[in-house]
Amino acid sequence: MSGARCPRPAAQRGALSVTLLRHGEARGGARLRGRCDDPLSARGWAQLRRAVAGRRWARIVSSPRRRCLAFARWLGRRHGLPVTVDGRWAELDFGAWDGRPLAELWAREGAALARFLADPWAHPPPGGETMAALEARVLAALDALRRGPPGPVLVLTHGGVLRLLLARQRGVPPAALDVPPAACHRLTLPRHGPWPP
Repeated sequence: MSGARCPRPAAQRGALSVTLLRHGEARGGARLRGRCDDPLSARGWAQLRRAVAGRRWARIVSSPRRRCLAFARWLGRRHGLPVTVDGRWAELDFGAWDGRPLAELWAREGAALARFLADPWAHPPPGGETMAALEARVLAALDALRRGPPGPVLVLTHGGVLRLLLARQRGVPPAALDVPPAACHRLTLPRHGPWPP
């Protein structure tokens, strides 16, 4: 939920606590941002500070996009935590739609946008990344976390990544999930074996 605090990292034997935090509101208004690298707005900074208030992690991993990385570096400096930049946590590449205002897309390509939003697996954005490619890189990034050092991890990432992982965990379509700016969710990953179980 936007504006809510992140859940406390959970300690569980043989498991890794991973907190997924979507970036806050970005400058530039409502548009599809994949490669587009808008910075956080003042409101976005406030949303993220509120989300992490009173929470601690052992390390931070971030998407390379400024709307994630600027906050990750700020938080890392503030708490003396290492920050790892991993491009596999980046948002879906929206291809020809990347960076374009949603109002413009609805006006010019509304039917195609509606198909994508309803079923992104069957209808990827023109010239963009497929959901299968997004899933492969995100699951590889998740496996890298499981092989990494112990201790709770904060991952600064994007709405599409969170929808993908939460849909997989809950067995629902990604389009059914609302992931507003600064949404925060915790995953408990077994160090070995399948996820979700």
